Amino acid sequence: MATPVLSAAERRKLDESDDALFYAEPRFVHHLDAAFRSRLTRLYRDRIAAGAVVLDLMSSWVSHLPADGGYSEVIGHGLNARELQANPQLDRHWVQNLNADQRLPLADASLDAALIVAGWQYLQQPEAVAAELLRCLRPGGQLIVAFSNRLFPTKAPQIWAEASDGERLATVARVLIAQGWPRPELIAEATRAEGPLGWIGGHGDPFFAVLASRP
Repeated sequence: MATPVLSAAERRKLDESDDALFYAEPRFVHHLDAAFRSRLTRLYRDRIAAGAVVLDLMSSWVSHLPADGGYSEVIGHGLNARELQANPQLDRHWVQNLNADQRLPLADASLDAALIVAGWQYLQQPEAVAAELLRCLRPGGQLIVAFSNRLFPTKAPQIWAEASDGERLATVARVLIAQGWPRPELIAEATRAEGPLGWIGGHGDPFFAVLASRP
């Protein structure tokens, strides 16, 4: 059983319609800019070993993993089958609405790494998802939750939509700790925009990440 952290009010969204309807049509666009994506790929290269079994939870048509990572398997999950089918880094995938059903169809201790990119902000039951990921990761396995300040505001629970960047980092950490994860590592960095804007010091999307390992 997951340990509750959020209140009922904090879980509410402006748009309470079925998430499957919102994501029914594929969006073959990048939701994060090139500077963020580049930083995320570097983080994956540094933290995920070759030969790892990787779960890309709440994925789409891109996974941001380094092309030469040498992983033994990359498993994808999302809400749009066409996006997942178009993702060349996924070896297999499945479709599931995590706000309706948090149980993951994966064996205990079957993963080396689990990733959530720009997805945690839409979870209404993050405690149950965090508990499931703890179950599925092997001892020493890593969870990497990454996000910026972009979101679909009508689909984000109140606790995320109304929070500052620092509060969002703290909320993810608080949920993880309550489910038995050791105190996570928090990353908050500015990025430099790519191209001419970056040459004059322009910023890209801010980069935030929460990293935790199963004991």
